Amino acid sequence: MHKTESIKPAQGPVPTGNSDHDSRKPFAVRKPQSGISLQLRELYEYHELIYFLIWRDIKVRYKQTALGVIWVVLQPLLTMGVFTIFFGNLAKIPSDGVPYPIFTFAALVPWQLFANALSNSSNSLVNSRDLITKVYFPRLIIPFSSILGGLLDFAIAFVVLLLMMLYYGIMPTSAVFLLPLFIILAIATALAVSLWLSALNVMYRDVRYTIPFMTQFWLFLTPIAYPSSLVPEKWRMLYGLNPMAGVVEGFRWALLGKSDQDWSLVVVSSVVVVVLLVGGLLYFRRMERNFADVV
Repeated sequence: MHKTESIKPAQGPVPTGNSDHDSRKPFAVRKPQSGISLQLRELYEYHELIYFLIWRDIKVRYKQTALGVIWVVLQPLLTMGVFTIFFGNLAKIPSDGVPYPIFTFAALVPWQLFANALSNSSNSLVNSRDLITKVYFPRLIIPFSSILGGLLDFAIAFVVLLLMMLYYGIMPTSAVFLLPLFIILAIATALAVSLWLSALNVMYRDVRYTIPFMTQFWLFLTPIAYPSSLVPEKWRMLYGLNPMAGVVEGFRWALLGKSDQDWSLVVVSSVVVVVLLVGGLLYFRRMERNFADVV
């Protein structure tokens, strides 16, 4: 978004009596470039700032909390309990031969990673207005670091999931080595959507009020409380347009070893994420030059 130009020192004497100020050093000026450039290389150049923002978010999240990390697992555990009672016991929703609490919690772990990352990163630019208006840095760092900061919460919830699997006598299969691919897909989905929402949130502040509703609605569109096998075959490709459907089904398969994994669902979800991510990056970069003036 910016290019650096060198400004030559002024020639001739400086109108001051102090000889220490008689020479002027060149300085750099940031000017906006015409067109749109992703400039992803800048993310590495500012990697120390990314580390700082991630650590700041983690400290703020756990500072002065009574229950500490318990909050990380309390929400998915309570949601799992509600789903188990109403969908598993009363509605008798099938769970592909897996105990329903494990079936649900294995889906809630990547879902919580996505949902929390989406909420935090979509509001990250507005919450960092003081930083944005004072110094230049790639604004993409702010939503990106907000998403990476949630990986600690994911790791804690994942350990709880492993303990639950041990309690039910379920051992991970060899497909568990593909689990990072679905974690990356969940992160990419959150980043792709939050790039659009965070930039829109700067321009239109009522966007933040739509995020909780959209996340709740998205939850029931994702196969968390039910298996995707309940979706009719003719609607499978359309159902795959929900990127989190491929993430949740792939996460369950990689961890629990479900034999009838539908890879077409994962492929469609991956294509949608790539399209949303590229479009989000272009839109975010185009709007970035106005953030400091509007935020």
